[in-house]
Amino acid sequence: MGSPSRWRPVLASSLLALVPKDDPFTGLRYPLFTLLAAMAVTLLVTPFVRRFAISKGAIDDPTRDDRRVHTEPIPRWGGLAIFLGIAVAILGILPFAYPFRPFPWYLIGLLAVCLGILVVGMRDDVHPLSAKVQMAVLLGAGVAVQFLFDSAGRVQISGIGLPIGPGQDWVSFGWAAVPLTAVYLFVVTKTMDTLDGIDGLAAGIASIAGGTLSIIAAYEGQPRVAILAAAVAGSSIGFLRYNYNPAKIFMGTGGAQVLGFMLAALSVVGALKTAAALALFIPILVFGVPFLDAVVVVVRRVLGGHPVTQADKRHIHHVLLGQGLNQRQAVWILYLLALVLCSVLVTIVRTNG
Repeated sequence: MGSPSRWRPVLASSLLALVPKDDPFTGLRYPLFTLLAAMAVTLLVTPFVRRFAISKGAIDDPTRDDRRVHTEPIPRWGGLAIFLGIAVAILGILPFAYPFRPFPWYLIGLLAVCLGILVVGMRDDVHPLSAKVQMAVLLGAGVAVQFLFDSAGRVQISGIGLPIGPGQDWVSFGWAAVPLTAVYLFVVTKTMDTLDGIDGLAAGIASIAGGTLSIIAAYEGQPRVAILAAAVAGSSIGFLRYNYNPAKIFMGTGGAQVLGFMLAALSVVGALKTAAALALFIPILVFGVPFLDAVVVVVRRVLGGHPVTQADKRHIHHVLLGQGLNQRQAVWILYLLALVLCSVLVTIVRTNG
């Protein structure tokens, strides 16, 4: 397939589509500061988290099952560094961007719930939890986060705008919004978790998704959501310094689920609500790679007569590795696919307003 350097011109052109034409910094100044702050914090704390994970025995053993593609024990719990990068950047930047009301209730609830997800995930990294327990935790988190809100926003898909005729008709989901939102958050979170199978894949996809959501939120007049999404992207980029092949640390269950849950929640608070006519395109394209991976895995397991929750080597990255690619080549192919999908989405948003 060649080296990653051959794909960089294509990646560069995809990235250019994500940048506003007139003034690339309009509405993105605070998000850029937040991205850099989150990246810096994660870069600084990850080595300490790595040593902490080793001291506590949070090590990924490659002999535990045949799905592992690494050959040496690697410390986990990198999600702790990712969460710290996100939280510190948000807590440091928002008071400057919103001096009179920096932390709305939905944000406080989101950070609290993500902290809980992180703790449970770190527990799973050492003493694995069953699929049913993990599902119950994530669905419970998806319900809980909906009940802390104010006028600044709410993590809930309360309805959808349908472009009918010259205007839009709003279809309210009523009481069904609670379970629908919880399921949506669960699906995105779990797909991001299962995507974390080779070095740098989940962190890179989260970087692209977070950056895309930040740009869309800035376009759609959601500056606070743009800042929060930029924090996710920045922390993920910082973590890639240690997670890119050959990885020195894994983000673990907690890290992958925190990234997935926060990105899913931000898509609900910001872009998914403001671009009502494009609501279906946003999750499909922003989370296109993890969604595609999940669909492929489920279909292959069903056709093979295996339980849907059974872990195996049917993921897209395993297929690419099976074709003779190395880990770096496989992740760059999936990075490129994510960038193309997100570029298409930003182009649609810019075109349709």
